[in-house]
Amino acid sequence: MTDPRTAIVTGAARGIGAAVAKRLATDGFAVAVLDLDETACAAVVSQIEDAGGRALGVGVDVSDEAGCEAAVARVAAELGAPTVLVNNAGIIRDNMLFKMSVDDWDAVMGVHLRGSFLMSRAAQKHMTEAGWGRIVNLSSTSALGNRGQANYSAAKAGLQGFTKTLAIELGRFGVTANAIAPGFIATDMTKATAERRGITFEQFLEDEAKEIPVGRVGQPEDIAATASFLVSEEAGFVSGQVIYVAGGPKA
Repeated sequence: MTDPRTAIVTGAARGIGAAVAKRLATDGFAVAVLDLDETACAAVVSQIEDAGGRALGVGVDVSDEAGCEAAVARVAAELGAPTVLVNNAGIIRDNMLFKMSVDDWDAVMGVHLRGSFLMSRAAQKHMTEAGWGRIVNLSSTSALGNRGQANYSAAKAGLQGFTKTLAIELGRFGVTANAIAPGFIATDMTKATAERRGITFEQFLEDEAKEIPVGRVGQPEDIAATASFLVSEEAGFVSGQVIYVAGGPKA
């Protein structure tokens, strides 16, 4: 990178998003740490700044059109025009189909799909103007189907089609779009799943590791390393791809 570039990471107050934000800061990007609650971004912003990087915390509901436009405008004004966007914000509202409410369906679609659309639409103008950009969308192995996750699976599969279309439309402007599909990653979200199942997080991780070919569960840093590659100069000929980072060939 000749000049410092600005990256936006959504859902970056914790978990995968926080790891991605910190990794991109290490790579030399100024990083906008976006999350629903701006105060929750403070810890990640401080960690980046303490390490000598530049960061900005911004509170935004990614499912809100005006909010996304305002957030991107603020990042452009305070950090610089964003040419990297990592759409990581996500929620789960798991339930079996016959018990899933319309609200559960809409909430998940709103954050994952609508949110990625709104953020990408708002940020792409900065990328096309610069003649360079990187969009990375967080999909999941659940895109292949997962019991109790009709909403989440559909959203994550939808993100893969969205990604491929962005790659086709934006490629001529020097912008790539790719998706990362994590397998089992140890985060607060998976810890909550263990609690719902009535088992300890340690037992949950141990059980999951037995099903993964490399013999361990994933860490947020595993996803951050993949994102680091996809937003790099060297990845300029990689676009429209879905990379499964799952410790094996399938979920």
